Amino acid sequence: MSTLTYSAILSERSQVGRQPPDLKGVENKFEVRHLSFWYGATQALFDISLVVPQRAVVALIGPSGCGKSTFLRVLNRMNELIDNTRHVGDVLLDGQELYSRRFNLADPRRRVGMVFQKSNPFPKTVFENVVYGPRVAGIRDRSFLYALAERCLRQAALWDEVKDRLHDSALDLSGGQQQRLCIARALATDPEVLLMDEPASALDPASTARIEDLIFELKRYYTIVIVTHNMQQAARVSDLTAFFYQGRMIESGPTDRLYTRPQMKQTEDYITGRFG
Repeated sequence: MSTLTYSAILSERSQVGRQPPDLKGVENKFEVRHLSFWYGATQALFDISLVVPQRAVVALIGPSGCGKSTFLRVLNRMNELIDNTRHVGDVLLDGQELYSRRFNLADPRRRVGMVFQKSNPFPKTVFENVVYGPRVAGIRDRSFLYALAERCLRQAALWDEVKDRLHDSALDLSGGQQQRLCIARALATDPEVLLMDEPASALDPASTARIEDLIFELKRYYTIVIVTHNMQQAARVSDLTAFFYQGRMIESGPTDRLYTRPQMKQTEDYITGRFG
């Protein structure tokens, strides 16, 4: 797709009130410095440095296998579930080293929620899906849990569609509804950050549009990092974009600048569809 077309997308975004925020003076939620990562003997990330401002949407783009999802999982220590992995470099969450031994592992999992590419509701009711995390944390107050479920389902733009189906199986929902349910479930643990790994890749255009609108609303309260192969989607929803290629971050910056005036030829070639 041409740079001119992306300019049109960015113009359309501004016309519906999605102007890029002024991030000057905004504190960083994450600071990643010189991060390299290995699966066994295979190096997947090479010397990545990136800052993620608070309450901004950062899109990670690049071809398959370039390290986007690996980087995303570094941000909530999910890669630790995989044997024989290691990293070097610094990953700071609110200025604290995320991988410090002083950091309780349960803390980043609570503060940094994750939404996966394929919706994965539990084989439980809609209500029990949303309150699963708080229940595991020991909360039993029924009235509190119902109020929490309503709040999170409203935030996920799903309440009006399921308010009369709270005790039906979540597996009976449509694909788009299931993905929004998974977002509501992630919100129920009161996170500060939402990581989204291609959350709309398996959805139809109407459901994708709902997810994109939801991302725009959620960034008022949360920091969001999204992996996407949909270049138009990244242009529509993100404030900052980072382009990954073969485990390296080639370029990052404000989305409007990176899409219309990329500084690196590799970035321009990918954005204009010459490879990828």
